[in-house]
Amino acid sequence: MRFPTTRFWNIAFRTLHIAVMAPLVGGHVFAISKTRLYPWLYATIGTGLVLILIETGLQAKWSYQGRGMFVWVKLALLCLIPWFWNQRAAILMIVIVLASVGSHMPGRFRYYSVLHRRVLD
Repeated sequence: MRFPTTRFWNIAFRTLHIAVMAPLVGGHVFAISKTRLYPWLYATIGTGLVLILIETGLQAKWSYQGRGMFVWVKLALLCLIPWFWNQRAAILMIVIVLASVGSHMPGRFRYYSVLHRRVLD
């Protein structure tokens, strides 16, 4: 289900997501204490969840299209951080690269369904 203002909210929450993620990643790069990073972590998770809801339009097909697959890979990498704590900055940088590529790749890849083996509208 798409609403007329979906693009506005997508841009607004994507901008907010990047804004709260930047201090979180920077904090990890510069080894700031975990407790100081928690608010940024929660804000990043919250804005990410809202973005998923906006992107999916409450449709399951998103999860097996290229755009959803990129999110699943990013989430899997993020889940590795507790076990690879000393490599967390590198993992976060990989996630940022995937986010940028995933957001800007052509529609033929973003909307390609691995389930249907074709582009879905």
